[in-house]
Amino acid sequence: MLALWIVLAVVLVALVALGLRTGVRRGRRARSRGPSSPGASRPATLPIASSPAPTEAPVPPADAAAASGPGPVVLRDGMDRTRGALSGYLRAMRSRGSVDDRTWQELEEALLRADVGVATTTALLDGLRARLRSGELRGAQAVVDALREELERSLVAADGSELHFAQGATNVWLFVGVNGVGKTTTIGKMARSQMAMGRSVLLAAGDTFRAAAGEQLDTWGERVGAEVVRGRPGGDPSAVVFDAVQRASARGNDLVLADTAGRLHTKVNLIEELKKIRRVAERPPGKVTEVLLVLDATTGQNGLNQARQFLDAVGVTGVVLTKLDGTAKGGIVVAIERELGLPVKLVGVGEGPEDLIPFSPAEFVGALFD
Repeated sequence: MLALWIVLAVVLVALVALGLRTGVRRGRRARSRGPSSPGASRPATLPIASSPAPTEAPVPPADAAAASGPGPVVLRDGMDRTRGALSGYLRAMRSRGSVDDRTWQELEEALLRADVGVATTTALLDGLRARLRSGELRGAQAVVDALREELERSLVAADGSELHFAQGATNVWLFVGVNGVGKTTTIGKMARSQMAMGRSVLLAAGDTFRAAAGEQLDTWGERVGAEVVRGRPGGDPSAVVFDAVQRASARGNDLVLADTAGRLHTKVNLIEELKKIRRVAERPPGKVTEVLLVLDATTGQNGLNQARQFLDAVGVTGVVLTKLDGTAKGGIVVAIERELGLPVKLVGVGEGPEDLIPFSPAEFVGALFD
C-alpha cells in the first residue's frame, strides 16, 4: 500500500513540473511577440537573411582620380635615386672634415655617377680647387656648400624655363626627339595642363610613321577633351601640321601641340622632315613659339648626343626631361644647361597625368643635396 502512494506522489510531482515548464515557454513567446491588440494579424514568418554585401563604390575616371589626388608633385619626390647616388659621398666628405686627394676623387666620382658629365664636372671641381687654394674655402663642408651654390648659380643663369605663348595668335608647340622618349605622352600631359589654364588646345598627330602614335594621341584627346587632327599612315607629317594650324585658326584654338617622328636611324631624312614641319607651321596664321626637345633621363649622356642632332636643325627652345624618377642620372640636367645652353623647361617625375612639372633650379639643387 505504501508503495502505491509513493508512485502516485512521484507522478503528481512530474505533472506539476511539466505544467510549470509549459507556462514559462508560453510566457517567453508572448513577450517576444510583444503586446497584441484585438484583431491584429500575426506577422508572417520572415526568412533568415544573410548580411547584405557591401556596395562597391564606382571607380572614378583617370582624370577625376588625378584631380582629387594630392597637390602638385614636388621635384624632390622624383629624385630619390639621384640624391641617393650622391648622399653617401657627401656624408663621407663632411665626416672627415679635411680636404685631400681622396676628397676630390670621391667628389668627382659622385658627380660622374649622377651623370653631370666629364666636362661639367671638371669645370666645377677646378673652380672649387682654386677657391680652396686661395683660402676662400676652408674644410670639406665649405667645399660641399660652394658646390651647391655653384650648381644653382649656373642653372639659374641658364634658366629660361617659362613656356612662351603669344596672345592673340595660333601658337604652335612642336615636340621633337627620338622614338621611345615619351613625346606623345608628354603632349597628352601638356594638353591637360594647358587646358586647365583655360587655353583651347588642338593636337596634331604628326608622327605618321609610327603605327601606334596616332591611336595614342587619340586616347589622350578623348581623355582631356581635345580634338586630334590625323593624316593617313605614312603620309606627309607637315601636311598634318598644316591642316591642324588651319583648323585651329578657323575654330579659335589658342594652341596646337604637334607630335613629330623620331626615326634616328634615318637621321638625314628626319632632320629635313623636321625643318619642313617648322617652315609649314610658321606660315600664317601659325606662330611657332616653342620647339621642345623631349629627352629620356635614363639615357644619361646619350641624351646630350641626341640633343646635339636636333639643336641646330630645328631651333630647339627648351628641353622636356622625362622619367627623371626612374634614374640616378638626374645630373644630366646640369650638363644639358651648361654644355648645350638649353633650358630644361619641364621634367617628368612619374606616370600620372599630373607628374609633368615645371623645372625649378633651386628645387632641383635642393633635391640633390638634402
